[in-house]
Amino acid sequence: MDYVNQRVAEAAAKGPADMYTGVVSPLNIILLAITLYTTYLLYKPSPPAALPREPPAVVFRTFTPRTLLPYNGTNGMPVFLAVRGRVFDVTSGRNFYGPGGPYENFAGRDASRGLAFHSFDEDMLTKDLDGPLDKLEGLGPEEYESLQGWEERFLSKYMVVGRLVAQADI
Repeated sequence: MDYVNQRVAEAAAKGPADMYTGVVSPLNIILLAITLYTTYLLYKPSPPAALPREPPAVVFRTFTPRTLLPYNGTNGMPVFLAVRGRVFDVTSGRNFYGPGGPYENFAGRDASRGLAFHSFDEDMLTKDLDGPLDKLEGLGPEEYESLQGWEERFLSKYMVVGRLVAQADI
């Protein structure tokens, strides 16, 4: 019992400043800082939600082969291609139709004949940009069916932004 009495006497002899030395330890200060920081993170105001930007409005317009050519995805331009007189904005598929993509030679051009024959050759594209449009003569039933499939895919996936006409028809 002498030990207990001795401890009580020591505790009574301590001043008020000595009482907080056990509470104010480096570990307790670190725990308090972590608790305050976590509370701050939980209750701090969150930034307002950012709405996604709308794509710019595209006006339906008439293109000639020469005016369609710059829309090939280079120099920050959108990627357009034409199928059977309809011009599609395929910019969202830039990795396929834009520079470096497998269908890049169709960008800014009339791709009808190349798509019908499943050919990426340059000779499938119209060479004379100021001449008449390709009438798609010489296509068999298989090629027409293939072209129709491509056109339906483009109609379901991409926006029509214009029509393609020959330079003489303007």
